[in-house]
Amino acid sequence: MYSKEEQRRLYDVSKRLLSQNTEGSSATEAAVLVADVSAVLRYNEWRYYIMDEPQLSDFEYDTLYKKLESLEDAFPNLQTADSPTMRVGSDLAEDLDTVPHLTPMLSLENSYNAEDLQDFDAQIRKLAKLSEDEPIEYVVEPKFDGGTIALVYENDVLVRAATRGNGTMGEDMTHNAKVMRSIPLRAEFSKHGITKVELRGEALIKKDTFDKINKQREADGQQVFANPRNAATGGLRTKDSKETKARGLEAFIYQLGYAESTKNESDTEGSLTGQELVGKLFKTHHESIELLGELGFKVPKMGVETKVCRNIQEVIAHCNDWQERRDSYDYEIDGIVVKVNSLAIQAQCGYTSHHPRWAVAFKFKAKQATTRLRDVEFQVGKIGTLTPVARLEPVALAGVMVSNVSLHNEDFINSKDLRIGDQVLVERAGDVIPYIVKSFPELRDGSEIPVKYPEFCPFDASKTVKLIREEGEAAYRCPTCTCGRQDYQKYVYHASKDAMDIEGLSKATIERLMQEGWIHSIADLYRLNYEAISKLDGFGKRSAEKLEKAIEKAKQNPIHRLLASLTVHHLGRRASKLLAAEVENVFDLTHFDVEKLTMVREIGPVLAENVVAYFSDEKNIAVLREMEALGVNMKQTAEDRKNQPNTEGVLSGKTILFTGTLTQFTRETAEKAASAAGASLASGVSKHLNILVVGEKAGSKLKKAQALGTVEILTEAEFSNLISTSPE
Repeated sequence: MYSKEEQRRLYDVSKRLLSQNTEGSSATEAAVLVADVSAVLRYNEWRYYIMDEPQLSDFEYDTLYKKLESLEDAFPNLQTADSPTMRVGSDLAEDLDTVPHLTPMLSLENSYNAEDLQDFDAQIRKLAKLSEDEPIEYVVEPKFDGGTIALVYENDVLVRAATRGNGTMGEDMTHNAKVMRSIPLRAEFSKHGITKVELRGEALIKKDTFDKINKQREADGQQVFANPRNAATGGLRTKDSKETKARGLEAFIYQLGYAESTKNESDTEGSLTGQELVGKLFKTHHESIELLGELGFKVPKMGVETKVCRNIQEVIAHCNDWQERRDSYDYEIDGIVVKVNSLAIQAQCGYTSHHPRWAVAFKFKAKQATTRLRDVEFQVGKIGTLTPVARLEPVALAGVMVSNVSLHNEDFINSKDLRIGDQVLVERAGDVIPYIVKSFPELRDGSEIPVKYPEFCPFDASKTVKLIREEGEAAYRCPTCTCGRQDYQKYVYHASKDAMDIEGLSKATIERLMQEGWIHSIADLYRLNYEAISKLDGFGKRSAEKLEKAIEKAKQNPIHRLLASLTVHHLGRRASKLLAAEVENVFDLTHFDVEKLTMVREIGPVLAENVVAYFSDEKNIAVLREMEALGVNMKQTAEDRKNQPNTEGVLSGKTILFTGTLTQFTRETAEKAASAAGASLASGVSKHLNILVVGEKAGSKLKKAQALGTVEILTEAEFSNLISTSPE
């Protein structure tokens, strides 16, 4: 980007400016100074954030930055959109708006071994009509594990930055991009005939930077981040750009996805846009990345992070090499991206609705480690489910220390032949959820103890509450809570965002109120003594008033929230909304039997029996009556009525199920769209299923539906077209 001569010149200018007094400058002098200081700061941002070779000390950089601020304060007309001071951003942005990407940001097809990569190479040859003897160059790059971003430059200036979102629409995070110094605020695309461009990249946090941030957060009493990826994606979406800056996000740019140019009057075909123009400007993907590097973007470095391979065998060797040394790399990566280098061949291969056919992701194996199973403890959930939890000797996996892992149920423990004292293999499935893969019986010395599942509730000192395991279920449950742990979980869930959403009624607060003897049922949450609470250590009058306000607000919630909060087994948020749409009052459910409940869309016989059991219990009804007397709403609201079935919808009376990986919708939005069109959601393939919508990599459900012969099978595009005809 900068020639040796230019670098020497800017270094000399920086030294002159550091010693120069810029106060009291005239307008003419200020214009020259602003241009010089801005140029020096941009150059040193490039040295520091792109090249990792700073020339100025932090103090010197800050000194020049303050001089620029003073000059722009004195002469506001001299501040430009790409000034280094514009990186500061506002303290708080409004709620993030969604914006359309110039071209869809598709996913990548995954591969896991050499055979998959060879199949990919064979597919490219078939699509491009190339023989086995004709060479195909591939570019291999790290598959960065951060937050995907799209940057739009118009007339050389950064005008918009967005998250990936759903691939078509992303969240506008321009205010945060401006504080990321590896993202140039200006890049001279116009010198290459480009007036508008969209770039794709990944926002990351260096491993050592992440460690420093977490140490500081821990020292400040803040919750530490789980991993660099979560911290990076959260930093992109924060309203406070100062928080983004504090996290030290960097952006690697890995694709020039879209471009526009001014119309050339001598060109009878007119101007080219999009990927067509990219293909005219460059012959290879590597050439486009080289240009971005010259323009000042942080790109994967050739020979260090990226490589042009002459054939698929070199690709395989490179992927295997990176899998072995991934932990020594400065950033978290979860694989290698393999792309056809020739843009002409890319155009021949084209795209599916889900991914480009000319690229594939080679996924690394899940990170694993061996550690010792020190103990197994049991936890009681809100419906009395007893969950075993493995206590491990802490072990580092994918950047996180793992010491606790759920063992799910007794069947899981037996299938793994787990014993206390065992050496066990632990992995983070998808680099997120810790999981015990296996034990190593061959390493036992005889001191290991088999895990014994309790016959009685482990928290019942009298040993009178026997655990039950219902037919068809893997879990044991405590039928009558005497220790208070299940009640505590019920109260916590009742107040949670998924239920009554009572702000300020946290786990710790509920535990404290129970210790004081003030909560014995859910109804007690609505008759708290706020004056007494204000006198508790750590509360005060203001906290008590806020809690009272939140609880009074919760009393007016729609009844679907109340139903979800009651912890009826299998009655979740979705089913609660469907039930709330069917009744005028919560107490109407006391008159519903199983047959009537199963007539409600998506309510099956098991859930119906649980609802009948709950609303047949006089103790439960008594608590609800108490809550009603305390002002908790029990009547259907306008929000509840929104979930009434659309009897005129194109899918009215139909049952529908989604399978495979959806690309146009998330599973949640697809199900909402189907419900809005009048459909009922099925839980599996059966003779009662009417429609199966099939995404990428559909499996056994598709085969079963095909075997039945009575199920209408739709692609995602066909489903989208179908629901678009449904009346509102």
